Amino acid sequence: MEDLLTVAVAVFQLWMFVVVFFITLPAMFGLSLGVTSVYIQILVKLLEWATIRIQRGRQEQPSVPAPLPNGIIERAEGSMEEEMEQLRRSRSLEGGEFALSDALYFCKKGLESIVDDQVTQRFSSEELASWNLLTRTNQNFRYISLRLTIFWGIGVFVRYCVLFPLRITLAIIGLSWLVIGTTLVGFLPENSVKYWLSEVVHLTCYRICARALSATIRYHNKENRPQKGGICVANHTTPIDVVILANDGCYAMVGQIHGGLMGVIQRSMVRSCPHVWFERLEMKDRHAVTSRLRAHVAAKTKLPILIFPEGTCINNTSVMMFKKGSFEIGGTIHPVAIKYDPRLGDAFWNSSKYNMVSYLLRTMTSWAIVVNVWYLPPMTIQDGEDAVQFANRVKSAVACRGGLLDLAWDGSLKRGKVKDAYKEEQQKMYSRVIVRQNSISATHTRRDDQS
Repeated sequence: MEDLLTVAVAVFQLWMFVVVFFITLPAMFGLSLGVTSVYIQILVKLLEWATIRIQRGRQEQPSVPAPLPNGIIERAEGSMEEEMEQLRRSRSLEGGEFALSDALYFCKKGLESIVDDQVTQRFSSEELASWNLLTRTNQNFRYISLRLTIFWGIGVFVRYCVLFPLRITLAIIGLSWLVIGTTLVGFLPENSVKYWLSEVVHLTCYRICARALSATIRYHNKENRPQKGGICVANHTTPIDVVILANDGCYAMVGQIHGGLMGVIQRSMVRSCPHVWFERLEMKDRHAVTSRLRAHVAAKTKLPILIFPEGTCINNTSVMMFKKGSFEIGGTIHPVAIKYDPRLGDAFWNSSKYNMVSYLLRTMTSWAIVVNVWYLPPMTIQDGEDAVQFANRVKSAVACRGGLLDLAWDGSLKRGKVKDAYKEEQQKMYSRVIVRQNSISATHTRRDDQS
């Protein structure tokens, strides 16, 4: 029994030595031994082989299911006004009169939305073009061949028996360092040394947490990184977005005060850094939130505020409506586009399906997190532009740079009903079609009378 205990202690010491000296310390200084990059390259080669093997298996075994397409309806390009005008012209309708056949267009759109709408599919995981050897994304592909089954079994062992314990250890080290470090720094007097130490603690913690996810992050256009006194806005896929961005610079976080472990972390963080936490009742008071954020931005020496204007997590295929509140504060907006590679792991957090613990367990048992981050040039509101127009302009820039679909829908539809304003907008668009055709018809009538 003593021999077994001695062996366990020796294994634990060796384990902690490897974790601390070969992973944690290099991560704290922003260094890498290159192991993760080699690991990613091997995974990509393995997945390419698996894809070829699955394609061959479909030819040999017709019963093997094909991957589902991202969309099952071929939608017409163009706005509702253009489509309606084209349909009315094709039916040779005289004037701008209402036609009962117009209702068929809206019935068609309604059925399309019921079968495959553009909103709810953004709140579920992205469909993969090929299997990534994860059971949670398979369609019994592991039974195609013996070699594929062996690789799948080895992958399960590596992810759950090697990577998962390693990542849990790193996460515990990172979060413990965050709580202890920020608490100690919080006892220092307010001066430049305290702020510098706070940034060091935050930066090293997030770098360790990124290693806990086997994250490979590629930053582009670093010359456009958010500056102090500014506002950083980014598309939102997962709570991990904070870890990804904070690996390359420190930010002042904005959010609601929580209880439990999250509350402990928030209270320790705010002691050393001017994060902006709100009580639940304050979050409902938009003016109170705006005033506190405006006061933070006015102090040009404070860290840039990190805000996700969508207000909810989207599955990284699109960008949905940016709430205007972030763009009413004033100051310079620093847009950031974040795009995850879904092949090695799904970073999207479906909060209506998984709680935070379940999500983190799924993430830590994935292959890896691979993500690209683009810093866009800073943007300011233009003359004659209101907050909504400014928000839409920033959103379009983020979507274009990240290769994401630009949608006008509100992310709050994830849990709420469609607002009456959206319905009224569709009615106004249809009315404009009627009025426009009415005016055209009246013009042709006057010309005929004159001739």
